[in-house]
This record gives sequence, C-alpha cells and structure tokens, in this order.
Amino acid sequence: MKEKTHRILLAEDDPNFGTVMHDYLDINDYEVTLCRDGKEAQQAFDKDYFDLCILDIMMPFMDGFALAKYIRSKNKEIPIIFLTAKSLKTDMLEGYKIGADDYITKPFDSEILLMKIKAILNRSKEDDSGKPMQFKIGLMNYNHKLRTLTAGENTYRLSPKEGELLHMLCLRMNDLLKRETALRKIWGDDNYFTARSMDVFVAKLRKYLSYDPEVVLENIHGSGFRLIVNKS
Repeated sequence: MKEKTHRILLAEDDPNFGTVMHDYLDINDYEVTLCRDGKEAQQAFDKDYFDLCILDIMMPFMDGFALAKYIRSKNKEIPIIFLTAKSLKTDMLEGYKIGADDYITKPFDSEILLMKIKAILNRSKEDDSGKPMQFKIGLMNYNHKLRTLTAGENTYRLSPKEGELLHMLCLRMNDLLKRETALRKIWGDDNYFTARSMDVFVAKLRKYLSYDPEVVLENIHGSGFRLIVNKS
C-alpha cells in the first residue's frame, strides 16, 4: 500500500457524489477529508493542514465562494479547485477572481480531475523543489516526503502539521525559526489561539526528539524556536 502523501479537503453537499469522489481519490493515494457543507469544511480547515481544497459552489450554511474567500484570508498559497453544476461565465470569473486554480463543471471525467489535481500539486511543489526532504537529526532521521521520523528501532508517522513544523525547523537547524513565520505558513494566522495550538505541536515534537539527548528544541522567548543538534 502506497503512503498517502497529500491531504485534500473536499467540500461537497451531495452525499452520493461526495462519497464517490472521496473513495476515488482515496484509492488513488490521497488522504481526503469529506465535509457536507461549507461551515463543516471551514472548521476542518481551521483544525488541520491540507495540500489542496476541492469546493462545491452551491452548499448550505456557507457557499463555496464564501469558503474560498475565508481560506484565502488564512492561506494565500493553498490550491483551490471549484466544482459546480453550472457553467455560467459570471460564476467562473468570480471563482478565478477569488483565486481558484481550476474550475470543473459537473458532470466531469474523474480521470481528468485526477490529472488536474496532480498538475496543480506538482506546480505547488516548485517553491520547495530545491529544498532537501531528508534530514539527519543527531541519532535520528527525518523523511519529510513520507513524514516519518526514525529513532532507533522506532519509526513515527507525523501528522501533516507536525511534519511541516519539523521540516521548517530542519531547514533552519541551529538557527531561529520565527514563531510568526511558522504560524502563517502552517496555520494561516498568528493569533493567540493558533500560537497555543503550535505550542502543543512543539511539545509533541520534543517528545519524539527526546530519543537523542544531544538534540534540543529550544524556545526563544518572544521570538520563536531553534532545533539544536549538539555534536559530540
């Protein structure tokens, strides 16, 4: 079984269509969170980390356009694909104006959707194309692509947020990772509540990294964090 290395937020209020899409993307190795309305999707986006959003436009409680505007206010870079049963030019223009990466009219060929997702995710990786994906952290090894941290005989699969935070720390090993930089990149905001959430993830990473006593995840008060590897 292949590792699911990308997470997709799917907002679709049609239960049958949503389930079919979820299952199709799942068997093609994507980790999918399916939400039945815009508010549920907004809450899921606030709680977790996603690589791409697929949003139906006509949904109860919050439509796809309003949801996309909210997502864009939190994260300027995450790719968004709109789904719609209508092919009105005004709707398409509105979607692209908000910042959509693509716009698909129902019914559509599922293989074409899959190709579009792969193309968009590949483009979104370009900013990270020159960045290393594997790191030696003292006696441990971290594979960011698979989000696996190997410590002796134990291998931990990190959550998307844990993995992204550790990746940012590894890229700045022994140097400062500013708190606001991590918060905006991973949580999309740097307010009090997201800062408290990040502290929980930092504590989890400290627990994993405690395997090697020469590795310290240091809190620089008022500034951020440093992943320090003390060489013997």
